[in-house]
Amino acid sequence: MKLRIRTISWAVQTALAAGLVGVPATAVFAQPERGDDAQRLEAIQVTGSRIKKAEIEGQTPVQVISAADIAATGLGSIGDVIQRLSVSGSSLNTKFNSAGNFGFSPDGSGVGSGSTTVSLRNLGAKRTLILVDGLRWVGESSASGVSAAVDLNTIPASAVDRIEILTDGASSLYGSDAIAGVVNIITKKKQDGGSARLYYGDYSTGDGQTQQANVSLGGSGERHDFFLDVSHYDQHRISSNDWEQSRYPTPGIGGAVNPATWSSATPNGRQVFAPADPTETFGGLCPVDGGASFCNLSGDGAGGFRPWTNAERFNFSPYNLLLTPSKRTSFFGQGTYRITDHVNWNIKGTYTKRESVNQAAPEPIFLGSEAGSGGLADFVGIDASNPYNPFGTISPEGSFITRRPVEGGPRIFTQDVDTSYFTTGLNGDFSAGDRQFFWDVNYVTGENRATQNVRGTYNIAHIQRALGPVADCTAPCVPLNIFGGPGSITQDMLDYILFNEVDRSKQKVTTWTANISGDLIEMPAGALAFASGYEHRKQSGSYTPDSVVTAGESNGVPSGPTSGDYSVNEFYVELNAPLVADASFAKHLDLSVASRYSDYSNFGSTTNSKIGLRWQLNDDLTLRGTWAEGFRAPSIGELYGTFARFDAQIQDPCNGATGQQGANCEALGVPNPATFEQANAQISVVTGGNSNLKPETSKSLTLGAVYSPSWGENTSWSQKLDFEVTYYNIKIKDAIQASDAQTQLRRCVDTLDPIFCDGISRSSGGNINGFDNTLFNLGKINTKGVDLGISWLGNETGIGTFGASFSATRVSSYEAIATDSGLTEPRVVGVEVNDSAIPDWRATARLNWSIGDVNVSWTARYTSDLNESCGGEDGFRDLALCSDPNAGAVSSTGPSGLNHLGSTTFHDLRASWKLPTELDLTIAGGINNITDKEPPICGSCSLNGYDASTYDLPGRFSYVEASIKF
Repeated sequence: MKLRIRTISWAVQTALAAGLVGVPATAVFAQPERGDDAQRLEAIQVTGSRIKKAEIEGQTPVQVISAADIAATGLGSIGDVIQRLSVSGSSLNTKFNSAGNFGFSPDGSGVGSGSTTVSLRNLGAKRTLILVDGLRWVGESSASGVSAAVDLNTIPASAVDRIEILTDGASSLYGSDAIAGVVNIITKKKQDGGSARLYYGDYSTGDGQTQQANVSLGGSGERHDFFLDVSHYDQHRISSNDWEQSRYPTPGIGGAVNPATWSSATPNGRQVFAPADPTETFGGLCPVDGGASFCNLSGDGAGGFRPWTNAERFNFSPYNLLLTPSKRTSFFGQGTYRITDHVNWNIKGTYTKRESVNQAAPEPIFLGSEAGSGGLADFVGIDASNPYNPFGTISPEGSFITRRPVEGGPRIFTQDVDTSYFTTGLNGDFSAGDRQFFWDVNYVTGENRATQNVRGTYNIAHIQRALGPVADCTAPCVPLNIFGGPGSITQDMLDYILFNEVDRSKQKVTTWTANISGDLIEMPAGALAFASGYEHRKQSGSYTPDSVVTAGESNGVPSGPTSGDYSVNEFYVELNAPLVADASFAKHLDLSVASRYSDYSNFGSTTNSKIGLRWQLNDDLTLRGTWAEGFRAPSIGELYGTFARFDAQIQDPCNGATGQQGANCEALGVPNPATFEQANAQISVVTGGNSNLKPETSKSLTLGAVYSPSWGENTSWSQKLDFEVTYYNIKIKDAIQASDAQTQLRRCVDTLDPIFCDGISRSSGGNINGFDNTLFNLGKINTKGVDLGISWLGNETGIGTFGASFSATRVSSYEAIATDSGLTEPRVVGVEVNDSAIPDWRATARLNWSIGDVNVSWTARYTSDLNESCGGEDGFRDLALCSDPNAGAVSSTGPSGLNHLGSTTFHDLRASWKLPTELDLTIAGGINNITDKEPPICGSCSLNGYDASTYDLPGRFSYVEASIKF
């Protein structure tokens, strides 16, 4: 059997020479061993198979991104690079100003402030397995929960040699979490001498300067290789006030007040309370209209009061951030020592320190049962003896009292995250008869520790005391003036009610692995190859909120402590059998099977298998297909996460409800639905883990073809031409997530079905004051689509060498179906919802030109159009952004009325030049989004008027860099 060496070599040469970021590459060129004949290929292992051998071309759909590709993007985070690929979906990044604005997610993972994660196939970061050199990395921790995802900012980009992305189910080989695929980050093992790199970039919108620097050193000897790297990354903030569309809660409408999105918590305050006596006028300060049970007033800062109108609402947007600041310093080192010709010892260690910041508007205070905060604040009233209370005793029952103390300044969330990772092991080979076998044993320990310091948050127990009987407010208590308007809260008052919140979290992973692979027997078409191994893994995590938060005395988003651990023992086996070789209908026909048995300490055992077929018809065309079972164990946060709160932007369907809907609202406890208006659009939703969760399971089918035509190889117009197409179909059962809160509320009002209404409660005034949204095995998720890839490398000519590539993904369907109701959740293809989207198409095209030591590339990144709801309770009510208010629903679960988000294309330009000097010096520069394309305006997005998980920041990003080798 003759290996087609040319194809493997050219697949990588094409990617490296043309710098084709994100183009599917299904083979890796194996370097010859020392002293071996130059034509001998070293047995290597590629992501998607545990078998070490040379004949690995086209086994699995793997995309390869080289270090040069990463540098060519002008981005400093490998997570940001992967998020640009067409196979990636919406996921967290540093454009999300998360803390203080979204609250806690239902899965116990926390806010994730400052993290960058990756979601393959739009299935979420927790269903994408992250490996580093084939071994698991430690989960992320941002001092707000225990996440099931990995923060790719903890892995220094300057230490990365390449990234292999497997877009196929791989639980049979790698265990839990590999439902959507695997990202395997291969680090640099050696380097000849030293190198240094300096980088500076800046946005045209606001501040946002980014500086990077790294110094590395490497070497090789007869018995050793080593690589050391020190890097620093510093990204500055951009204020939301620096972009016109993010200066107001609803973009595109200038300074006009939007009642649905501006805050009812104002510096002047707002009071809605029920008099105990219907004739009570509160000393004439609060005239009761016709004996109504509520009175709406706003302080004007001068001791008088006026009726509340929407013009009083507060614009919180300028306090937010478009880009969050982040500093990262990393130390990386690894080495290999050849103990004998057949045994190697390797060691690797890395440490990354991250400092990041989120910011939010001054924290509002909501008091009384109608505020629905869900904690102590619901039971806080104001005593008549409070020296600043002109009304008399105000009971918390039936009251809605707010004040935004701007005197205390904005909320500042500062994260300090330390990530350490150490691995060591032995690997080698041995012979038995005429067969060669490869083995390795590894030990891994990784830990992520995070501390979050919150400034600008309040102690609600101190507020309660400061508003209560003045006789009980003795030093250090200072009576609080909540009615006086801006400036009425003195520094002494602030000193008493403010507190410095300190939250902590930790994750740790410890792993032992042992693997062996080689050829078992010779078959007519070649050798039957195998791989087998064992893995023991222990994972633990904890989240410890501040003692004030734990006691329920924080005015901010409440949460409880989380702690848990589990261990797993796993065994796997993989076989690759050549069925046919050098036949008229098949140059090669190979069958691969794999199975993995996992025994968990907390829920039992599972076995997951995979079968694959690779059919190389001839030198040009290879067909392949796999069927795989997938598996994801519930994470520590999902299992053991305790009470936390998510402040969701929800529109109550009972606002002004009439007809049957009005009758249903009245049955739910809303008085006079036709005139009802919810007091606050931000509803407190209670989240939490569920110890009864079952693992997720999946089945996936992947079919593909790789075509490398001989008519496009070494011709007058082409060195190499490759085409690739992959079809995928993934079905997940027992998917772990919480119902979409807005959808659940609407279904409750529409049907009064306990399936939807259980856990939702209302106050006597009709406002929602309880909303349980805990996790469960929701049901199933089904998605399918197609990946396309083309790459071409031209011949060297008198005007240089040209290359081109194109990669695209079309998601043909995506649906999440709840088991209890059989209804579809609102996240579907082509719809913007919950600050994320699944576009029909994502594509990247690239042209590259090089001549001598000059390289120039142009990249176009395309995202197809989307729709979002703008009518009904799922929309954003103010129709200034609604392109078609009379259109049908954007999904089967949504109301009528839509806003269209047009297709978007971002263009990037980069050039580099290796200077003709004795110094090995290269300078480079580029502009991302050179046409200054703005992201489409999104009215339903929670912050900043656009979807930060799908689109670039507004404005151009320009950068320059210099690198030297010595």
